[in-house]
Amino acid sequence: MRHFWILFKHELRMLLISPTTYLAGGLFLCLMGFLYWAILREMIASPQDELPTVQFFKSFWIPTFFVVPLLTMRSIAGERSLGTLDTLLTTPTSRIALVMGKFSGAYCFYLLLWLATLGFPLIAENLLNKNNDSSIFLSSAPFFGSFLFIAVSGVLFIAIGIFTSSLTRSQLVAGMLAFTLLFVIIVGGQQLGAISEGGVALPTWIHAAVDYLHIFNHLDDFARGIVDTRPFFYYLSSGLMLLGLSALVIEAKA
Repeated sequence: MRHFWILFKHELRMLLISPTTYLAGGLFLCLMGFLYWAILREMIASPQDELPTVQFFKSFWIPTFFVVPLLTMRSIAGERSLGTLDTLLTTPTSRIALVMGKFSGAYCFYLLLWLATLGFPLIAENLLNKNNDSSIFLSSAPFFGSFLFIAVSGVLFIAIGIFTSSLTRSQLVAGMLAFTLLFVIIVGGQQLGAISEGGVALPTWIHAAVDYLHIFNHLDDFARGIVDTRPFFYYLSSGLMLLGLSALVIEAKA
């Protein structure tokens, strides 16, 4: 445990001094700020069925595609290319502690970026809400439900980035692999869900599997306050499996 905390603090320190981190954070906040502004413009122009918070979090996949690779691509690949990974492996630190330290640092920064988006509804509340109706921008149930989804799904997304970074010594290749896997899981699951809902005759177990893997369905449930244990098991078990595989890859390439 002592080694884990040392590695965790080291990873956070490296993230805070890395230009790539600030590039990812700046792009993230600019993009999400623009998306929130576009949602508000659409809401003012015509009535919407969903609250702006729900619409905002439904665009989570857009920044995920570039923020996760930028945060994780150097985690292990960078250490390997610089030769510092070999030094770490000669210490008493276990491979699991090394992987978990890298994961925890990137995951905490990922959550901090999303926490920073709290400023958008607060600004909108102060500027646009003339009737003091806080339910328009700061409705607690959809906001906390959506953020809970971001926190739980982030375990899998960051684990994907750590896993791809363990496969290669090239940060660019690691980032491209992470982007590809994220695209397959998020967009691929959505397309499978569209096929399943389009009246195509599929066995019942395939419909159940597609519904289980449909990430956007999970977000809809969380935003409505429906907290099911199945998404928790899916994201946490898949994330832990990928982190375990990352430790095995590091061991095999040591």
